[in-house]
Parts: sequence; structure tokens; C-alpha cells
Amino acid sequence: MAATQALVIVGASYAGVQLAATARELGFEDPIVIVGEERHAPYQRPPLSKGVLTGKTTVDKLGLRGPSFFDENRIELRLGERATSLDVNAQRLGLAGGTELTYGWLALTTGARGRAFDVPGAQLDGVFQLRTLDDALRLLPAARCARRACVIGGGYIGLEVASALRSLGIEVTVVEAAERLLTRSLTPSMSAYVENAHRKRGVQLFTGRAVRSLHGENGRVSAVALQDGERIDCDLVVVGIGVQPNDELAVQGGLKVSNGIETDMLGRTSVHNVLAAGDVACMALASAPGAPARMRLESVQAANDGARAAASVLVGRAQPCAAVPWFWSDQFDLKFQMAGLAMPGDDVVVRGDTERDRFSVFYLRQGTLVAAHSVNRPADHMHSRKLIGARARLTPEQLADESFDLKV
Repeated sequence: MAATQALVIVGASYAGVQLAATARELGFEDPIVIVGEERHAPYQRPPLSKGVLTGKTTVDKLGLRGPSFFDENRIELRLGERATSLDVNAQRLGLAGGTELTYGWLALTTGARGRAFDVPGAQLDGVFQLRTLDDALRLLPAARCARRACVIGGGYIGLEVASALRSLGIEVTVVEAAERLLTRSLTPSMSAYVENAHRKRGVQLFTGRAVRSLHGENGRVSAVALQDGERIDCDLVVVGIGVQPNDELAVQGGLKVSNGIETDMLGRTSVHNVLAAGDVACMALASAPGAPARMRLESVQAANDGARAAASVLVGRAQPCAAVPWFWSDQFDLKFQMAGLAMPGDDVVVRGDTERDRFSVFYLRQGTLVAAHSVNRPADHMHSRKLIGARARLTPEQLADESFDLKV
């Protein structure tokens, strides 16, 4: 086949690898090239803030696919190479070393990066972010020596890091600028539960407090100063204040961008032969009362589901992404599993015992189940995903009754 029929994928993480794999499974026969900026073979990211920090997961267990997968599926990996330019009219992608790749299809699975933390002292030794494997490899030796850590940011990454560090015996303080934890994804009552769970396990929490500066001794961080004058002594700082999509190539190529690359439910962008999936994609959602029209869903499953939909376009058998979004987070002995998208105003029903850390919270909108948040109740989570997908109509009494069978 002519080289111009090649599929070039920019981004070598979940969405990029899944897109290539699904394309081959569906019968796409033209060349596939994956360009990845990191030097590591594609790897799992969730364990970086969970098992890797605690030592339960070793780096050699992180691979997304076995070493032979890419050769067997005729997928060329170009690692340690950064895409720097895009000409959608000529269908050319430029790499930092001067190489140009010509494509028939282009898929942007460039993900997202941690938001910059721009305060005085942010460049001190002992200050880390955790987004990549290299970040984790830098953080690990520092965590082993730390006595007191300050985690800046009370999102999922920050809280997972806090729980991992606390389990290592380190004193941990979490600082969150918003008035409560996890404001983007959890209701106030669930935020309060998470906050209480961390406090009970020895984490100190400051919410509604902003960081003014970091201070150091001999070039190494020694304290975090808050805007209100509070000072938190520490010898380790981990910053997790959210991410921003890596959409610079899309902007350069003239694609429609708004908090990520805008796509339809098939991952198609505003340019006919350019696809996008994963954390960089702001994908159209299935229509539902009160739900947003499109959204960036920062999760492994959303990346894989979006990539499968995009791959279906390549072979002319379109299968829009209609999967129920879901996500999980491990913190201490708590397994949080979230399905669907809860919105303000939803009716809230609790099933189980919050005091025993084993319960589910269901969200009804006009009588239809739209979301569920489960803690240490994996069966509830699995049933909920099916019920949400089926747009099941249930009563609050049914959901609250533990004898009521949720199995579809």
C-alpha cells in the first residue's frame, strides 16, 4: 500500500495503543506508526500513584502490551520522538529531529499534562509532580527518605498519593484550594465522606486554602506557606493540581479545540481524516436530560472506549462510543468505583453502611438511574453500569433496599 495510506498515531499510551490494536482487529491493513514522546514502551499509568509508590507494583509489571505485540501486529513504535508540527493540507507530521511522516489517517492521542505550579519556590529540590513513569522514578527515592509530605491538590491523583505516602508511615498534609475535595466529580456529601476517611487514617487536610509560596533550606523544600499565613513544615511536596490537554498540534493544524480537541462520538475531529481519543479529546456524549453535550473524560476506560470507536472509522464500520463512563480510585483500604455522570439536582439514594466503608450512592434524574458511586461494593458498581446503560427506571425505595436485586 502507498505510504500515504498509513495511520500515524501521536501518543503512545492507552488510547494510542488501543486504537492501533482495534484497527488491526477490525482488519485495517495499511501501515501503523505510533509516535511517543516518552522513551519507555507504553505502560499503565494508574499504578504510578498507587502500587508503584507503595512498592506493591514493580516497574517491570507496567507494560500495556507484551514485547512481541507490536511486531506481531505490524505496529511501528517510534519512542522518544516528539511531534512538533502538523500540516493537515499536505497530510504531514513533523518530528523534532527533522523527520516528516506522511499519513492517510492521523490520530491524536496526545493525552494531558500536569498543570504548571507557578509559585515562588516551586523549583526547589523535593518538589514533584506525578504524571509519567519518569516522574514516579524521580519521586520514589525521595518518598523513601521523607518524614513529612505536603500534597498540593485534593483530586484523585493527590489523594491516591496521600494515601500511598501515609501507608509508608509518612506524615501527610493535603492542601486543596477549592472549598471541598473532588468538586468536579463528587457531590458535597461524597466529598465529605472522602475527607473524613482521610482524616480518620491520619491525613491532615486543608480545604479552601491556597498556596502562596514554598520555602527551602540549602536548596531543598522545607515548608509550604499558605495565603492565610499558615506554614506547613515538610521535606517532600507532591503537586497534583489537575491537568491540561496536549492540544497544541491540533491548534496548529486548525482543528476545532475547546478544552481539548472536539470530536463526535466516533472520535472524528473537524478535519475529515484526523481522529482524536483519550484525555485530549472533548468527545460528544450520548444525549441525556441535564447532561453536558460533550466532555473530556480523564480515565483509562474512556480512553479505550473512545479509541475503539475511532478505529471503527478506519474500516468503514462506524461504532459510536456509547459506553457508560466509569472510573476507579484506590485510597487506603477503600476502592472507589464511579459510573455515569451525576449532576446537581439529581435525587440521591444511599445503599449500605457509610460507617463501615461499604456502601453505594445512586443518582436518579427524573426517575432514571444516571450515576452511581460505590465504596468497597464492586458488585453494585458492575450492576449499576448495566442499569445506567439501559436507562433503567427505579424507585429510591428499591435502590435503598439491600434485599432488592440490582442484577439486570
